[in-house]
Amino acid sequence: MNISVVVLVVIIVCWFAFFAVFIIRKQPSKSPDSKRDSASIYGLVVQGLSYAIVWAGHRELLTPFLPLSRNLSLIFDVIAATLAIASVAMVYSAVKTLGRGWSLTARVVEGHELATTGTYRFVRHPIYTAMLGMLLATGLAVSHWLALFLGLIVFVIGTTIRVTREERLLRETFGSNFDNYTRRVSAIVPGIW
Repeated sequence: MNISVVVLVVIIVCWFAFFAVFIIRKQPSKSPDSKRDSASIYGLVVQGLSYAIVWAGHRELLTPFLPLSRNLSLIFDVIAATLAIASVAMVYSAVKTLGRGWSLTARVVEGHELATTGTYRFVRHPIYTAMLGMLLATGLAVSHWLALFLGLIVFVIGTTIRVTREERLLRETFGSNFDNYTRRVSAIVPGIW
């Protein structure tokens, strides 16, 4: 069996698992919002556009990401499958840590606690890190390199919108505790972003 077929199946299964994490999670807290920034949804729309670009800019099925040697193509396939599996594990851990505190839009509820355990020890926004991992995995498996590049640019824009909105609420709520956390922990990619 062709390794590219296996990788494609792994990525498709990981997409189902990724969405399943959100479907089977604990329902969001019914606690009244003490602060909400509904404009963060615009960032989600832009992030969604990045995935549309990556899926729409696909290359011929089961062809290599770049015209490279067979061994280098195999490396790209392994990276794609690894990223997809790691992304599902990361999003599961992040949603489990947040529990009922997870929300589609940026918000802080009464009794909200700053998440700094689990995957939040490594990045401040592990769900976005997992989303980035799925974007990269999908792009490496099915996209033309230019579509992946454009998708990454759009994803960074959407994620920046969301991170900015969310972190403003967290800074207003947790003050210096949040500032100390941001000095220790990167937002999306450890040591880079």
